[in-house]
Amino acid sequence: MGSRGGATVLQQLNRASRMRTKLQTALEASALEIEDVSHQHAGHAAMRNNNNNAGETHFNLRIVSPKFEGQSLVKRHRMVYDALADELQSGLHALSIVAKTPQESGPK
Repeated sequence: MGSRGGATVLQQLNRASRMRTKLQTALEASALEIEDVSHQHAGHAAMRNNNNNAGETHFNLRIVSPKFEGQSLVKRHRMVYDALADELQSGLHALSIVAKTPQESGPK
């Protein structure tokens, strides 16, 4: 993050917004959809013990990036996890990831 002020501003955003910023920066996403599905997991044991009152623990993610070109599905997922390492350390519990190249995504 570089500057301390920038990190503070980023921390004030909700998790989905922080994820969007981190993924755009790291993977140069041409398409990015982030869906918070935490409410579907509210009764799970991991959620009951979570101090994060806002939820924001379970997300569906669809990302299209030219950086995925030539990468296996496992490597693409690792790239996403690497970009979101801070979030995974601070309460992000689960991601469902669809990671495609622009060619695989096809025309919109």
